[in-house]
Amino acid sequence: MGRSSSAPSKQSEGVLRSVGQASADQRIAVLVPCHNEAATITAVVRDFQRALPESAIYVFDNNSSDGTAAVAREAGALVRTVSDQGKGNVIRRMFADIEADVYVLVDGDGTYDAKAAPQLVQTLLAGGLDMVVGTRVSDEREAYRRGHRFGNRMLTRCVATLFGRTFTDMLSGYRAFSRRFVKSFPAHAAGFETETELTVHALELRMPVAELATAYGARPEGSASKLNTWADGLRILLMIVRLFKAERPLLFFSAGFFACTLLSLLLAIPVFDDYLRTGLVPRLPTALLCAAIMLFGAILLTCGIVLDTVTRGRAEMKRFAYLSLAAPRPSAEQR
Repeated sequence: MGRSSSAPSKQSEGVLRSVGQASADQRIAVLVPCHNEAATITAVVRDFQRALPESAIYVFDNNSSDGTAAVAREAGALVRTVSDQGKGNVIRRMFADIEADVYVLVDGDGTYDAKAAPQLVQTLLAGGLDMVVGTRVSDEREAYRRGHRFGNRMLTRCVATLFGRTFTDMLSGYRAFSRRFVKSFPAHAAGFETETELTVHALELRMPVAELATAYGARPEGSASKLNTWADGLRILLMIVRLFKAERPLLFFSAGFFACTLLSLLLAIPVFDDYLRTGLVPRLPTALLCAAIMLFGAILLTCGIVLDTVTRGRAEMKRFAYLSLAAPRPSAEQR
């Protein structure tokens, strides 16, 4: 969505001065993943050039067939290409290749407000945070469809239930990151489930994070969404399950153990009833099934205990990798 270039308010001017001072001390990179966004990428690049004039704007083109790369290059962006299809693959490449102190990640569809970028950066630096999520706020029905709102709320609640806390808008594509977040992020996801992985990475390492309400608009005419509500929603839900298994294995496998125990006891009721009445076990196949299910539950519990120990060691290594990088530094004006 193209943003107007009206005169900034006094508050905006103050934020811009603060960010300008920070950019003199630190490098700011704007990362824009794109797939067939020729209709919007020029406005996105130019809006962020105005909002963060000292930043470097990188457009990573993901097999576009509409000339997105050429249009972005003409608009003044630094353009790179990623052949592996999927937003997660693009973000993995971005985080690996780009060297900066502060990273602003934004979709190339023109729906996010570039004028909020200085505030995202200032919030990150002033608070010494590792991630600031631009929570989407919109009154336009076309901008944020009802199915997407419902899916976002459901998935956000799933993450809150599994990991104890989460964000208001877990799937937002507008975020600011510190260098130590970016360089410690494992980036396993391939597609749109990457936002879920970004969220869980911050929650797992208990990073200092924040949210900032930002305007969100509808796609401009001639631009089409690449998001499939049901297919991508299912992929995100499966990603949550995989992350739950990887990060909370004892709880994950204990649930299987209790389910097996309950099923085994329910099936064993008639077996015990026959035995108490007759002293015999005529339902031998059922008795064997009960024993097998209970044994399987015990194996699940053992797996959970072993993997929990492994996961704790892996989390410590990730924590050490995270701590090996310097925390965000506020500008001299903010100290």
